[in-house]
Amino acid sequence: MLLTLGGLGGYTSGIAQRKNAQSSIISQQLLDQFQYALVDEQFGRYTAAKERLQFIIQHNANFPGAQDELAKVLVQMTIPTPTATTPPTPTPDLRGVQSLFATAQQLIAAGDWANALAALDQMRKDAPDFNASQVDGMYYFGLRNYGVSLIQQQGDLEGGIYQLTLAERFAPLDKTAVGLREGARAYILAASYFGLNWGRSVELFRSVAGGWPSMWDGSLTANQRFQIALMRYGDELWAQSQACPASDQYEEAKGLGNLDATAAKNSNQAYQICHPATEAPVEEPTSEPTSETPSETPPPTPTP
Repeated sequence: MLLTLGGLGGYTSGIAQRKNAQSSIISQQLLDQFQYALVDEQFGRYTAAKERLQFIIQHNANFPGAQDELAKVLVQMTIPTPTATTPPTPTPDLRGVQSLFATAQQLIAAGDWANALAALDQMRKDAPDFNASQVDGMYYFGLRNYGVSLIQQQGDLEGGIYQLTLAERFAPLDKTAVGLREGARAYILAASYFGLNWGRSVELFRSVAGGWPSMWDGSLTANQRFQIALMRYGDELWAQSQACPASDQYEEAKGLGNLDATAAKNSNQAYQICHPATEAPVEEPTSEPTSETPSETPPPTPTP
């Protein structure tokens, strides 16, 4: 009997512990749901907050604050949500852009490439999509001609190369523009040796002067630099006692213009050494055989 009562007491105690544990778990779940409901309410998710609060009240009608929060949520759900209306897009005022477009056209027609490009830059900044394809064509035309002008007329080789490279982004360059850009690059490379390595400078400027003799960098043309490089390289060879190679440089430089005083002096001496004057052989007079014509003797006079 005592054993039975003891076992019954232990069983009852175990059930009580399990119920207490289960009640503790449910309480924690309800507390978590209440916190989640407050977050949903804060961010305007009223439907989710209502469902959480109803779940809490279903399991514990006396849960602190659940009834009050549910009332707040229901009130919020009855307030209509204002519909966001998109304000009408104002019609852009293109009068300034159109004026810039007309100005750019006039400047291009006048060949004022720098100012034409400045007007195009401002127009594209104000209205990127305005006459996009036509503006691209104007950009190409302006950049291409500005680059050619910088190289041919102003001797600004680096600036011309830059403008032509920008033009190439809009369309392929023509043969003339490509040739000028190649010549400008070759001139810049050759000029980098000018005064530092006369032999290399002669080699490079021979190519530049052969293709673009009148190309210049604002001071000297390719032909002029080629002739100077030839004279100075000749001076170097003459100083190294290489008379014939020096003479060759001077002779080539003469084909481009008059030599300066130093080169002319060295050229004469180098030429005399490399091409010494030889005395013409003296021809000895040859004695021609004389044929004496026998005099005719009168026939003998007969004796009477």
